[in-house]
Amino acid sequence: MRTDIGVGVVGFGWMGQAHSRSLLRAPTLFRGSAYRPRLVVCADSDPDRREQATGDFGFSEATEDWRKVVAHPDVRAVWVTAPNMLHVEVVSAAAAAGKAVFCEKPVGGTPAQTVRAEAACRAAGVRTGVGYNYRWAPLVQYAQRLISAGAIGEVVHYRGSFFSMYGADPLGLLSWRFLVEQGGHGASSDLLSHTVDLATFLVGPVARVLATTATFIADRPLPRPGAGTHYSRGAPGDPTGAVTNEDYIGALAELESGARATFEACRTFTGPESQNAFTVYGTKGGISWNLEELNELQVYLPGADLHAGWTTVHGGDRFPYHGAFAPGDANGIGFEDLIAIEDHEFCSAVADDRPFHPGFDDAVRFVSVQDALLRSAASGSWQDVIDLTER
Repeated sequence: MRTDIGVGVVGFGWMGQAHSRSLLRAPTLFRGSAYRPRLVVCADSDPDRREQATGDFGFSEATEDWRKVVAHPDVRAVWVTAPNMLHVEVVSAAAAAGKAVFCEKPVGGTPAQTVRAEAACRAAGVRTGVGYNYRWAPLVQYAQRLISAGAIGEVVHYRGSFFSMYGADPLGLLSWRFLVEQGGHGASSDLLSHTVDLATFLVGPVARVLATTATFIADRPLPRPGAGTHYSRGAPGDPTGAVTNEDYIGALAELESGARATFEACRTFTGPESQNAFTVYGTKGGISWNLEELNELQVYLPGADLHAGWTTVHGGDRFPYHGAFAPGDANGIGFEDLIAIEDHEFCSAVADDRPFHPGFDDAVRFVSVQDALLRSAASGSWQDVIDLTER
């Protein structure tokens, strides 16, 4: 018998809609699962989005007040996809109401907020999940298995980067992502969180860092309330406002294993459109992956012949989860399929009452690194990563 999971969503922009679509798809993708999601109530400040939630997605209710979501008696799990600086208040209220909580990364707009959110959920004893969806890419899962099995030997270096063009246009709107008071920190939260989380997932924790930051586009056109996203564009001559968080962050790092690493993230480079990428170098080989080629993994496992070199491994149903979306080999899956996988795994954990990773403890693991990165950027010196978990 399947467990009914009444779903509440707070924030119905891009990610709120992506999770809602994924939850609607789940019964058709993952047959035999232990749960059945039901879209109960959605909260958003924009009336058009509320109408879309009920009219197109099938939510039973929509409201302007997120408090009605966390208090709703039929809601068992809350997805928090509002702007980052709102996360901790919503998460804490949902935890106090006894709801399972899935929150988009990095859970808080600042490291301190993420720590508070994790502590609130741990004290309430509720299940948590965080949206580090790239962990769930089938070929990333496969890469982790290869590394853990020692296929590339001892890891000596990790190179991780996330370069995205969403902020490259100076006429791109001044959405909440560019404002420290709404989005919290910039590239170090929005993009580098994925980079560091993948590194932690694949090769282990970060011990210390040396970082630098920059803001390359200082002013942007002001958006109209309820209209546009961080992909939307203004026009020359529109009124502008100041960008208040960083466009770029780069770092050298030492891992707890003794391996070295480099991390970079930027939202204003021109060229890489969504280049979330890593290369892992070991004593026996290497592995490389790039979101822009989601369904390909580069593997270097040299043999005795003269043709040793990087080999392209195509995604297919022989890898975890892929077969839920497409049969055979080289029939690709897409970004929202990763959302579907993580939502399926989270719902399964809620239904089975078992731990889920990445959860809020993983979110605190990242912001502990982020805190060290920001301290380093401010001081110009190496900084140790200190576990920020509230004891």
